[in-house]
Amino acid sequence: MEASLLFVGVVGNVISVLVFASPINTFRRIVRNRSTEDFEPSPYVITLLNSSLWVYYGITKPGGLLIVTVNGVGVGVVMEAVYVALFLLYAAPPLKAKTAVLVAALDVGFFGAVALVTRLAVHGSSRVVVIGLVCAFLNVLMYGSPLCAMRSVITRRSVEYMPFLLSFFLFLNGGIWTLCNT
Repeated sequence: MEASLLFVGVVGNVISVLVFASPINTFRRIVRNRSTEDFEPSPYVITLLNSSLWVYYGITKPGGLLIVTVNGVGVGVVMEAVYVALFLLYAAPPLKAKTAVLVAALDVGFFGAVALVTRLAVHGSSRVVVIGLVCAFLNVLMYGSPLCAMRSVITRRSVEYMPFLLSFFLFLNGGIWTLCNT
């Protein structure tokens, strides 16, 4: 049983890396055109928050090394931070302001609040449980975040701005981690 769980965990980490790498072509296009066009920043801002919280969870949880490596400086946080920085660099002023507010509220404010509350008010093994519950809630947001592009898809009658690879790998990621935790 342990070997199969390890195998599923490694497959989950590989799929997680694919989640983080899936927007590379989108960001190549953004850099090439020097514009974010009609792409939405929400999936990348939320994924950055999610990765940051999973790193915090992995650091807090004994034996959380695999969680830290895939979400941390190895892949998740770094790639998502680059995506968000590119969004801030190439977005039109109104979208740049929206993105900055999202980053300040979620990636700085919400993350800081969770870290502060769990460090000061939650003690012992309950801390890991509380951080894990917050991460689980954010997974739901992260998996649904590509749907922010649905307005564009519907009004333009085109899937050009729908992040298909991100949606696909998030679907696989949710499935493999659900399998791993059942």
